[in-house]
This record gives sequence, structure tokens and C-alpha cells, in this order.
Amino acid sequence: MIRIAKIALLAAVAMTPVAYAAVEVIGQMSPAEPITKARIGALPVGQQRAWNVYLDRSTALMAADKAALAAERQGLAEIPAPPPSGKSGGSGMAANLAAAFYATPEARKVADNIVSFQTPAGGWGKNVDRDGPARVKGQHYVPVEHLPANARTGDDEEWAYVGTIDNNATTSELRFLARVQSMAPGAEGDVYRAAFLKGVRYLLNAQFPNGGWPQIYPLQGGYHDALTFNDDALSSVVSVLADVARRQNDYGFVPEPLAAEAKAACNRAIQLILKTQVVVDGKRTVWGQQHDALTLAPAGARNFEPAALSSDESADLLIFLMKQAGRSPSVEAAIGDGAAWLKAHAVYGVAFEKGTDGRKLVPKPGAGPIWSRYYDIKTGKPIFGDRDRSIHTDVNELSQERRNGYSWYNNGPAKALATYDKWVAQK
Repeated sequence: MIRIAKIALLAAVAMTPVAYAAVEVIGQMSPAEPITKARIGALPVGQQRAWNVYLDRSTALMAADKAALAAERQGLAEIPAPPPSGKSGGSGMAANLAAAFYATPEARKVADNIVSFQTPAGGWGKNVDRDGPARVKGQHYVPVEHLPANARTGDDEEWAYVGTIDNNATTSELRFLARVQSMAPGAEGDVYRAAFLKGVRYLLNAQFPNGGWPQIYPLQGGYHDALTFNDDALSSVVSVLADVARRQNDYGFVPEPLAAEAKAACNRAIQLILKTQVVVDGKRTVWGQQHDALTLAPAGARNFEPAALSSDESADLLIFLMKQAGRSPSVEAAIGDGAAWLKAHAVYGVAFEKGTDGRKLVPKPGAGPIWSRYYDIKTGKPIFGDRDRSIHTDVNELSQERRNGYSWYNNGPAKALATYDKWVAQK
């Protein structure tokens, strides 16, 4: 578990000398660090080899992805336009429809799109409408028109999210392929099964030696290299791998050796979740939105996302752990302590609502519970980040753009706590 010393304040923040309660800006967030050879060299000797192998494999896979695209473009008179951006969250890939749908031409069209856009490394990009046309020779694997200039990786083309678990990417593609192949048991389904197995290998390759996953793989650098719990990414990956490990229903075609690898990956991930539950003053709390891949300490992401305890991601992890009930006393202890922390940090009597000056936190008798997106690790009080990396104790002091453009309060933990109450009653 991540232990925070009694004298520590907000992780990765340079605090001002003014007392916490007397200030609204309490410091500046520090950017997350990427995984590098130099940082690996600072690890205990026994850990360095596995991480160096991991980093070298990532580097080689990115080079191969780029080389494959460059080879396709050799001799082309015109480079095809990249795919258009679509909705996030598995657009066009519903995996919960009646089984008969997955034998239809409409489903096959989506599956063919998925197969065509799979990267050589085995993953998929995000925010693509899979109901669109299949990829053509020389076309980029992901939408690029929306990417910022700093997404470039040293060449003339933007290269970002080329293989990611963000926004349900890769996991959504895998689940859809599993459903379609189940309705194509003969040779016509082989292409979907092959793409599925390649995608599972991608997830296994992407898993850190310590059991977590980065947001983007092959590694892209910056906060994308952090161990991500953001937007349920890790739990979504483990849920897919758990189905692979069981080899039942749509996943019955998976070879036993690969299923065994998936099971081992799930076990490592669960141990990693337990290890990263933050401990403050000897008490287990919850988790960060992301944690440094090497130190496992909570880490920041974008300029307005400081290292902190994160309510929504922690709620998802608790729900995931409750599905592992009976696995071990340590899992049950983590669940109980995490639920207690969420109950103690619920906010009542206020609402985060839109007004004439944008969204603000306002008094609202009887309202709640809601939770702040972020809580200071040491004090357990809500904190909020702005574009300039400043960290505030009052959401109403943020710039209007950030107040309006981010989910600073949510009620996600309410579902986790309701699930917890049922879980306790059934024990």
C-alpha cells in the first residue's frame, strides 16, 4: 500500500507557508513523469530487468507500428484522410444485444472495421465510430485532426493514442469481436478470432511488471505512462481478461495457454489494486486517478488534474473488488476501508449547478450526497485544479472555462456504497 508520512501534504505539490484553512490556492501540481531508462535505473536492482524489458518491447512495437504505416504509404499518390472522430465509449460496438444481431451484415460491417483498424501491435485507438467504412491502405490508425501539436513524437505526423485503453478503447473492440465470432463458427469467423487473440496479446504485453496498465501502449510518455484507474480503464481490462481466462460462452475458443496467461494477469492486477490503496496516518483510504508506474504514488495528469484521492475511480475499484469477494481477507479489508472513507467524505447541502456565471457550488438544503472529484491526500478536503496548474480549495475560484469544462462533483460513489451495503448484508 502507498503510505503517506504524517508530515506530508498534497503529493507532488509545493505548498505555500500559509495555513491550509486560510488559503484558496495551495500550490502547483507537478506533471507526472514518464517511464525512462534513467528512472528504471533508480529502482532496486531486482526490479530493473523486468522494467527494461518492458520499455524495450514498447519502443520496438511503436517503431513497428510506424514502419508498417510508412510501408503502406510507399508509392501512394495521395495519403488517405484519417478516420473521423466519433463518439467516445465504444461507439457502434454494443455488446449487449440479442445474439442473432451479431450474425447480421450490420454486425459484420462493424467487425470488419475493427479488424481493419487494429494496429500491428494489436490495439485500437479511441473515439472512432466503428459503424463507418473499413480502413484503407495508408490510412492512419486513429483520428488525428483533434490532437494537439505536442502529441507529435519527433516526426511530421501526430502520433497519439495509437493503441489505448482510454474511453473503453480496445476492450470494446474485443468484446464486439468475441460476440461476432460466436455467430461465425466456421472459417468465416477465423479473421475475427485472430484479431481477438492478437488484441488479448496486446493487453498482456501492455501490462506493467507490477500488474497495472498505462493509458496508452506502446508508451507515449508524460502522464500517459502512469498506472491508470481513470474512467474505469483498469477494471475494464481486467474484466475482459477474466472472461478470457474462464473460456466460457463467447470466449470458449481461446486457447488454454492464453487463458492461463490472462488469469495470471488478473491476479497481478488485483494485488496491484490492493498495493496502491493509499494509507494516511496508518489508515487505508482510497485510490488516485492514476499512480506513478514505478513508485506507485498518486500522480497528476493534465494541468488541472493534481495528484489526489479520486472518488469516482475509487468507487469503480470498490465495485470491482466486491466481485472478487471471498478471494482473500485483504480484499475484504480494502473494500471495507474504502467504503468507510467514501461515506465519511460525502458532501451534503450543496449542488454544483449552472448559473449566470457558469457552474458553481451553491447552497442547496437537503441536497446530496455528492463527492468532489479530488481530495487532498493528507487533509481529505476537496481540491480543484486550473489550467495554470494552480490547486484550489474552492471550486468557485477556478477560471470559468475549467468550472464549466470538468466534472468537479459527481454522485458515482453512491452506487458503490449501495452495492457495498448489499454485499455486507449477503456475507
